[in-house]
Amino acid sequence: MIAHRMNKLASALVSAIVVGTLIAVPAASAQDKGKVDLTGVPQPVMEALNVKFPKAEIQQWTKEHEDGIVIYDIEMLQEGRKFEADIKEDGGIHNWEREIAASDLPEAVAKAVDQAYPKATLKEIMAVTAVENGVDELEGYEIVLDTADKKEVELTVAPDGTILEDSTDAK
Repeated sequence: MIAHRMNKLASALVSAIVVGTLIAVPAASAQDKGKVDLTGVPQPVMEALNVKFPKAEIQQWTKEHEDGIVIYDIEMLQEGRKFEADIKEDGGIHNWEREIAASDLPEAVAKAVDQAYPKATLKEIMAVTAVENGVDELEGYEIVLDTADKKEVELTVAPDGTILEDSTDAK
């Protein structure tokens, strides 16, 4: 009789654990949804990011190698606007980008894009700022557009309107 009660108790306990796990796991997943795992990002990178972009909501990050240097490419939102930052492993900011409206493009840049791709639809415009010795300097604009014949093109344009890169150019 006691053995029978113990079996029932053990069975009830196992059932409670299984049900609890089935409820808790989806709840934990729902809480973590939208959060990015930053355990692979070094502390100096996070510190630099938090100083430059204190209200950043990180969307994703990747670790890249450029010219023998480890760079962390961080994509984020800050106050509803898209930003990206390339930060060296030691915490030095290489460059950063900020999404802007087409109406904020300098006239020379808008004119160059319109001449190269008349009737194009601008999809994304990022102002690119290089950082040299802690000083920010506007480097140019990365522009993603759809041409009149619906082909996606990526351009890099200097502030004076010079097209520096065009994804349609032969490589």
